[in-house]
Amino acid sequence: MRIGELAAQTGLSKDTIRFYEKIGLVAGRRLANGYRDFPPEAVPWLQYVRTAQTLGFTLAEIARHGEELSQAPDAAEALSALFQEKIQVIDARMAELTTLRADLTARVGTGCPLRAAGRPG
Repeated sequence: MRIGELAAQTGLSKDTIRFYEKIGLVAGRRLANGYRDFPPEAVPWLQYVRTAQTLGFTLAEIARHGEELSQAPDAAEALSALFQEKIQVIDARMAELTTLRADLTARVGTGCPLRAAGRPG
C-alpha cells in the first residue's frame, strides 16, 4: 500500500511515517515510479507504535523491543514483562522526583537556590 493509504489507516501523517521509515521503525520498498509501498502488516505495527508511545515508551525502546516481541513464543507474556520493566523505571523516576522536590522545597526562602538547605550562606 502507498504511504497515503497507510497514513489514512493508521491516523499518522505521511511525514511521521517517512520519519519512522528513516529511523528503521517501518520498512517500505520503492516502486519503479519512486512511490513507497508498505506491506499490510505495517498497519497493526504502526498502531502498536502509537500505543506504545502513549504508554511512555520511546521510539528507541519500541525499535529495540519490536523484533524481540515479534519472535517471542508468547507475545502477551513478553509485553507484560516489558510493562513491568517500564513500571520499575517509572517508580525509580518518581522516587528521584520526590527527592528533588523535597530538596527544592527545603531551599525555598533561603535566598540562594544554589545554597544547600540548612547551611548558612
